[in-house]
Amino acid sequence: MRRLKIVLASAATALLALTTLLAPSAAADEGWDEREAVSEGNFQGTAFDTCNTPSLAAMRAWLSSSSYRGVGVYYAGRGRHCLDQKNLNKSWVSQVDRMGWQVLPVFVGSQSPCVYAANKKGVRIGGQPAKQGRSEAGEAVQHAQALGMLDGSALYLDLEAYNVGNASCARTTLEFVRAWNKEVRARGYVPGFYSSAESGVRQIEQARLAGKGDLPAAIWFARWHTSPALYQEAALHKDAWQHRRIHQYAGDVTETHGGYRLTVDRNQVDAPVARIG
Repeated sequence: MRRLKIVLASAATALLALTTLLAPSAAADEGWDEREAVSEGNFQGTAFDTCNTPSLAAMRAWLSSSSYRGVGVYYAGRGRHCLDQKNLNKSWVSQVDRMGWQVLPVFVGSQSPCVYAANKKGVRIGGQPAKQGRSEAGEAVQHAQALGMLDGSALYLDLEAYNVGNASCARTTLEFVRAWNKEVRARGYVPGFYSSAESGVRQIEQARLAGKGDLPAAIWFARWHTSPALYQEAALHKDAWQHRRIHQYAGDVTETHGGYRLTVDRNQVDAPVARIG
């Protein structure tokens, strides 16, 4: 009997360790109602994202003529390439929601100090990454609220590819991301994270394995020139971020549906989206 108790205790300990290993982060499990928000707001299907928010006419045409049912929207952040979003406002968000679209809000704020893209070097994270992360998280939530995105909405922080092998830069970047996540959670929203599979996403996975808290609740990873592979991504453990993943598997692809031509990135989604009020 004593030996059986020892075996059972060891099994329980191993199960607890495995559960901890596979959780997105401690903070995500302890959050206000994050699990409920992710479950209720989850979307499974295909989505596209494009630099400029399309017109309502284009959204109607694509809904009736394409297989897409989700749309990524670059709704805020100083690092956006397309800052002048003439179509994007609260009415647009409400109307595409009523059409049946699922909205994936993308916040492109400050970028890693060792970001590769030349057009992002002017918006790099500064010398106080945690303070900056909190400030930009507040901005992300305020803009989401102004567009009618309710508490429990997923907001995706966009960090373009960077040199994750630069240890000092990687530390600064992770500090910014964790502070952004923590503040977004504190304000009642669900923090998501977009980056390339081989830089930001790989670093977040390493942080998860190291037991770090304040990590994203959902991961949106870019690995182009491949088929959709949500749970076969080499940079992520196959059991981590279950039903909290988006794979951007192709980029800068021109498509025409219903007479409207757009250049888009293609995504396979099993993750939380915005809640529209």
